[in-house]
Amino acid sequence: MTATFITVTVIVLLVIFIVAKGLIIVQQSETMVIERLGRYEKTLSSGVNIIFPFIDKPRSMMWRYTTRNIKGDLLVRVVPVTRIDLRETVYDFDRQSVITRDNVVTEINAVLYFQIVDPTRAMYEISNLPIAIEMLTQTSLRNVIGEMDLDETLTSRDTINNKLRDILDEATNKWGVKVNRIELQDINPPRDIRDAMEKQMRAERDKRAQILTAEGQKEAAIRESEGKMQSSINHAEGLKQAEILAAEAERQSKILRAEGEASAINRITEALSASGADPTQYLIAIRYLETLSSLSEGNKSKLVYLPYEATGILSALGGIKEISKGSIIPGVPTEKN
Repeated sequence: MTATFITVTVIVLLVIFIVAKGLIIVQQSETMVIERLGRYEKTLSSGVNIIFPFIDKPRSMMWRYTTRNIKGDLLVRVVPVTRIDLRETVYDFDRQSVITRDNVVTEINAVLYFQIVDPTRAMYEISNLPIAIEMLTQTSLRNVIGEMDLDETLTSRDTINNKLRDILDEATNKWGVKVNRIELQDINPPRDIRDAMEKQMRAERDKRAQILTAEGQKEAAIRESEGKMQSSINHAEGLKQAEILAAEAERQSKILRAEGEASAINRITEALSASGADPTQYLIAIRYLETLSSLSEGNKSKLVYLPYEATGILSALGGIKEISKGSIIPGVPTEKN
């Protein structure tokens, strides 16, 4: 009875052990590659899966884990795993020295984002997937940077990222890997190159500042000259209008004086014509009297020369009294009886 119980117990425990070994639970976003007697059998999906113990075994592959210490140094650990992670994975690569087309040694580190889309090919098409991806990334990075100058390398990160992604995605396609993107973290030229670039940047900023200052001075000079020009134009326009108004006033004054003289001459002519006298001699005599009156003004002695013909006109002045008798002539008083 005791031997039978022991046998049954051993059989039950063996069944439980076999069932436990044959029952595999796979987490979401994970998978396992199963081999039967050393040959590929199937790929397990997430959930509960059953295999034959001791005959079916999961195939392990190398996986890369990276961390950084307090100093920022990259620590890499590569271990074998049987469960393959199907999520997007990040590989952080340590800095490496690359040479640009203009022979400048630069240190660059990159971050790679990839995803395993075919676990079977990732297991059997490449012996060590993490090392292969790392070496391929380093060589591709050297090739891309070697075709570019340092200035172009510093300003064309997106171009470098796109080129590397296309190269890596095409190369890793047969490994069952999809490269989603690659990012350059740091590009560190040598110290002397960085100092020269800083001096160049300062010189460029000083140049732009001087250009902006010169443009401001130029604009101010242009505005000032335009203001002076407009002021001169306005001043000239004002003088022009003043001269026009003065000329117009003088013209109107002359017209009024001429009209007044014409009216006076007409009255004198009418008055003298009635008495039969010559108005011409009268007008000339009046002009001579006005001239003599103006010459006599002032305290200084003046020497007056009269033309010979003036004596004849002066002799006619005596007749003004006779002409003006009984008539009213402007400028000549009438004699009272």
